[in-house]
Formats: sequence, C-alpha cells, structure tokens
Amino acid sequence: MRYSFLLLMSFILSALPVQAQSIDEKIDAVVAPLSDAVSGFVFSPVSISGTEIPIIILWMLIGAIIFTIYTKFIGIWGFKHALKVVRGDYKEQCGSCGEVSSFQALATALSGTVGLGNIAGVAIAITLGGPGATFWMIIGGLLGMAPKFVECTLGVKYRTINPDGSVSGGPMHYLSKGLAKRGMKGFGQFLAVFFALMCIGGALGGGNMLQINQATTQLIIITGGESSFFYAHSWVFGAIIAILIASIIIGGIKSIAKVTEKLVPFMCILYMIAAAAVILFNYDKIPATVGMIFQEAFNPNAVSGGIIGTIIIGLRRSVQSNEAGIGSAPIAYSAVQTNEPVSQGFVSLLEPFIDTIVLCSMTALVITITGMYTNHDTLSGVELTSSAFSSVIPFFPYILGVAIILFAISTLISWSYYGLKSWTYLVGEGKKRIIAYQVAFCIFIVIGSSMNLASIINFTDAMMLAMAVPNILGMYILMPEVKQDLMIYWNKMLKSELANAPVASDSDEEALTDI
Repeated sequence: MRYSFLLLMSFILSALPVQAQSIDEKIDAVVAPLSDAVSGFVFSPVSISGTEIPIIILWMLIGAIIFTIYTKFIGIWGFKHALKVVRGDYKEQCGSCGEVSSFQALATALSGTVGLGNIAGVAIAITLGGPGATFWMIIGGLLGMAPKFVECTLGVKYRTINPDGSVSGGPMHYLSKGLAKRGMKGFGQFLAVFFALMCIGGALGGGNMLQINQATTQLIIITGGESSFFYAHSWVFGAIIAILIASIIIGGIKSIAKVTEKLVPFMCILYMIAAAAVILFNYDKIPATVGMIFQEAFNPNAVSGGIIGTIIIGLRRSVQSNEAGIGSAPIAYSAVQTNEPVSQGFVSLLEPFIDTIVLCSMTALVITITGMYTNHDTLSGVELTSSAFSSVIPFFPYILGVAIILFAISTLISWSYYGLKSWTYLVGEGKKRIIAYQVAFCIFIVIGSSMNLASIINFTDAMMLAMAVPNILGMYILMPEVKQDLMIYWNKMLKSELANAPVASDSDEEALTDI
C-alpha cells in the first residue's frame, strides 16, 4: 500500500507540465478570486470606535475570555500540573485506550500550530500593527489556554475507539454525541458536519498551502533569489515535499507521532537558539525594545485604527498561531493513551504557551530589536524575519531556512491528519476514500508552492477561523460538564487516586477552591 501510493503520487506530479512560470500564474488566477470571496464572507466586519473588526475575531476573543473566567484562569493555576502530567508523573495502564503517549499527542498538536505563523505571521502582524502587536499576541496566548483545555478535554472524552484499535475524535464527535445527550441531536450533527467541511478547507489552506508557500519563498531566498532554479520552478520543490509527506502520512497517527516527537523539539530548540543569539547580540537594546513594545501596545504610532487596530492585529495573529478554540488540537489529543480526559486538557495548556508566548514573542523581539520592522514597505512575511536574522550574522538565513522548512513539514504532517479525520467522518473509513484524500492533500502542496502569498493568507485565515464557529458554540453548551469532570479529576488527584499520583501539595488543595 505504501509504495503503490507513492508511485501514484509520483505519476501525478510528473504529469504536470514543465512550463513552471505559466503554471504559477494560472494557479493564482484561478484560486485567488475564490479565496478572496471566501475570506470576504468570513471576515465580515463590525465597526467599533471607527475601527472595523472581523466578527469572527470577536467571536473567538469573547469565547477565550469567557472560558478563562469560567475555569478561574486555569492557564495559570493549572500550568504546574500540566508539566507533571506531560513528564509522566501520572502513568496509566489503559490497554487499547489510545494510540500515542501524552508527549506524542502534545508534539503532534504543536507540530500543527508551530509553523510559519510563528515566523511569517508574526512579521505580518508587526508590519500592520507595529511593535505593540507583540504585547497583544502574548495576551492572546494567555487567553488561549482556557479554550484549549476545554476543547481537548472534550476531544478525549467523546472520542471513538474503532474495532482495529485506531481512534477517531475531535469536535465532530463531541458536537454530535455531546449535544445529542442534551436533546439537540439534529443541531449537533449540523454543527459537526459544518466543522468537518471547514476543517478540510483549513487543512488544504492554512495547514498546507500557506506552509509550503512560505517554505518555498525562503528556499528561493537562500538559493539565489531570482537566479534560483526554484524561482521559475517553485512547483518542483512542492512536488518533492509532497512525496516526502506522502511517505509519512500513510502510516497514520502512530507514524505521524513518531516523526513529530523528534522533529518538534529539535526544530523549536534550533529556532530558539538562533533567535536568542540575535537578541543577545543586541542585549544593550533589550530594555528600550521592551519599553517600546509596551508603549506602542497602548499608544501606537502610524498604525491604521490606532490602539484598536493594534489589538485586533495582535489577537488575530495569536489566534492564527495557537489555534485555540478552532478545534484542530482535539483531533490529535483524542488519540492519546489515557482514561482521564481532563489530564490531556491540562497537557494542552502547554501548547499556547510554547507556541505563542515563547516562540512568537522571540520572533517579534528579533524583528523589533534589529529595527527591521521599519522596512515593512519593502519586506513582508518571512522575508522580513529573514532580514532581521541576517542583520546580525550573515549565514543566519540558512539556519532560518532549515527551521522554516522543518516548521512547514511538521505542520503539513499534522494538518493532513486533521483533514483526514474530518474527511472520514463525512465519507467513512474506506481505504480508497482515505487514499483519495491523501492524494488531494499532496497535490495541494504543489499548488501552494506556486500561489501568491496574499491569496493564501486570506484563504488560510478564512477557512481555519470558520472552524471556530461551530466548535465554540458547542463548547459553550458542554462546558458545565467539563467543569464537573475537572472537579472530579482534581479531587481524585488530591486523594492520590490517579495512577502513580504523587502526594498533593498545599497549593493543589488551594486550587480546588479556585475551581
């Protein structure tokens, strides 16, 4: 099966015409109008204080605030427990209750969120909203921890263990099953189908085309710019990555987890070391840079929409980066080996922290501290970030190029799985249906490598953020049972009834009153 699939992919990709530049132009001409229409609908704005704010952003922001208050700021008091769970302090023997470990589930979910949004997305945010957008990205990361906890807890609770031991889970399942328990079967099924359709679109857009597009851009930069072979043949790089991705994703979540648990730590550490080197090289500018970020967060200069514009731009990039409330991560966490859904809700708290508060902040500091954010008229996206790195050490763009390609590959791997689970929810688990989706996903990698960035950004945000509409609505309905499950779990932890649980501390006792 593995080799026949790869041969099929090779045949399809080799059949593409060699007129690479005309392919690029034709692809963009066909797809761009569609993506503009979709994004225009999803980002319908409402005017607040003279600033137009997309309704979908308000929907997600309000949801994040409500979940944060409802869980009594679980991202703060639950962070220590999250670290204990992911390092294995609570070990379970659950037989065939899942497919991957807690760490593998976290790595897989992180591989879907840690991507070009941490590099290109942050650069775009600072370009549009100024350095002050950094502060609001961090706030968005903190607020994103609570909805991530709720959705991932539900993902494990309502998952389906298939006869072959594989797992199917995510918002599709807790929307249909959870709402059916409350006498809303038809409504729940409608939301589940709508989510699945949007997830497939998000997988092909933000989880696929955006990633490969920016990776291709960086490859062209480090291989000679307009003189690079890939400048006129960008689809070739897309075809190479498509075949690589195909060799991984046909093995399912276990194969994906084995790759991501090694790839994600490596690429995060590599990128953080590079960013830290740039920041430390400019150590004398750190106080002034941090001060400017705080000042411009509340008093931005030359930013359209003033402070409201800066807030919205920062929060939008944060949402796009950590995907809290979108519903993608629960699909990965559903496959975890556990009988305690709440424990994986705690593990998921680490996702927005690592993705947004650590990695996005480091990218923003690099761009700001080097002063490259002032070149937004000539540079954008990944090119701006690359220039910020190269301003310190000339060969840094090559390190960044490797990091970007790794980020893109990891995101492609995870989102292929998210889209597949949504696809099989709609059409069934048949092998031919699975292969049809996998082939389509890989072809979209080639398409994404050849498209215009602006078209992809609009399509990406629209399809991904639309997933939040049914997901957050279902989370509102189901959050009382999540809180009840949380209290039961925490009491078991205090009484050391969880598997191999360490003795509870006084701070753990105090946390129960917070719940």
